[in-house]
Amino acid sequence: MLRRLRRQKGFTLIELLIVIAIIGIIAALLIPNFLDSLNKARQKNTMATLRNVGTAFMARITDDGAAAAAGATDTDVDFDDFIDTASAGHWDSASTIAAQLVPQYIQAIPEKDSWKKDISYYLTLDPGSSRQALTASGGKDGVLENPWVQGTFFATDYVQDIVWTDGQFWRYPSGAQGVVAP
Repeated sequence: MLRRLRRQKGFTLIELLIVIAIIGIIAALLIPNFLDSLNKARQKNTMATLRNVGTAFMARITDDGAAAAAGATDTDVDFDDFIDTASAGHWDSASTIAAQLVPQYIQAIPEKDSWKKDISYYLTLDPGSSRQALTASGGKDGVLENPWVQGTFFATDYVQDIVWTDGQFWRYPSGAQGVVAP
């Protein structure tokens, strides 16, 4: 009778270590997939933001009668295409762009992309300009590379720039839904 009372119920150290090891293996498999899904969602959200602002840009340009076939034959886009002169456009902050577009064309102009990095904006209403509108995100690292060659990049390369200019995406992840290939 005494022997039965002294017997304690519970897990042995080996059983606890096995359970902890299994949890560790499962976590090691799931965490990278979770982080990849999070970055992919940020990439898609950034694309949606750039598309929305770009659509507002084009509506404003069209309403002012300044729409042209800007960049129709270009194969790359360079910062030099967006010169800073009085007759052409210039790089602007979100608040300056908002003064031209809110509330007629869009409700708000975001300053940051989904990675909390600055979005670059350019807008001109001059129909003679080689480029009229651009929104760009530097991707996960926030650094804009230059020049941008038109086309896609691997969807898992999150440091690549996402660029929308003159009515279409110029640089975007491959397999992006809703993007018309040039």
